[in-house]
Amino acid sequence: MKFGMNVLLWTGELNEGLLPILERLKQIGYDGIEVPIFNLDLDYRQWGARLNDLGLERTAVTIRTAEDNPISPNATVRQRSIELTQKAIDCCVDIGATHLVGPFHSALGEFSGQGPTTDEWNWGVDSLRPVAEYAGKAGVTLALECLNRFETYLLNTHADAVRFVEAIDHPNCQIMYDTFHANIEEKDEAAAVRAAGDWIAHVHISENDRSTPGQGNVRWEETFDALREINYDGWLTVEAFGLALPELAAATKIWRRMYATEDQLAAQALTFMQQHVARRWAF
Repeated sequence: MKFGMNVLLWTGELNEGLLPILERLKQIGYDGIEVPIFNLDLDYRQWGARLNDLGLERTAVTIRTAEDNPISPNATVRQRSIELTQKAIDCCVDIGATHLVGPFHSALGEFSGQGPTTDEWNWGVDSLRPVAEYAGKAGVTLALECLNRFETYLLNTHADAVRFVEAIDHPNCQIMYDTFHANIEEKDEAAAVRAAGDWIAHVHISENDRSTPGQGNVRWEETFDALREINYDGWLTVEAFGLALPELAAATKIWRRMYATEDQLAAQALTFMQQHVARRWAF
């Protein structure tokens, strides 16, 4: 088991000002960080060397937008989605990220006014299949993220996500389990974990209010019990949001501060995860 921290709590792009924060995350005891790959033109190879020096492993997260939507009726737009996600995989290779996670199956925040059509589903599968093949050659694992109904409409439950990756049918294309979205969409979070089973390649630990894990309403006992039942032993990565990034606050609709400091959230979250793991997993 590895413990990670998504740096979107502080920034949407790696920058020099993040270095003291990364050092603190290592000192706190995190194994690695989750890197936002939104800017595809950063020198990720240089950042990989820096993170190696800090002793921090990494995973990465990316998204797709209306301009590069994998389920667009426009074939040119779908082709652009393939090319940009493949470029994000190149960035993963440069920085040394083992996993690329996120809702890059469709455009974030874009809605048609109805549920997904058969065409949109098939376009999504056809767009992601060459991406999965590319990831396989690069040695990067894809972990597709289903989102709640207020953020996307293609994949809302983890059963949706499993069915989607089963259609793609590539070993490097799996799913991510996210406790925040599960709290909204799943009738039984533990059952959702057990049903997804070996398809789960990554886990986001995120409270129902996107604040400090363990201080909200997520059914943590049942969730960790189910992860133990399926013998999950990958990344547990904290995903929390705040007010540091105005554009991210607008996207996540977070307008109030729900924790004392980012450092305190990170420290408490790590302790919370470690305690749950120590009670269930023997290493």
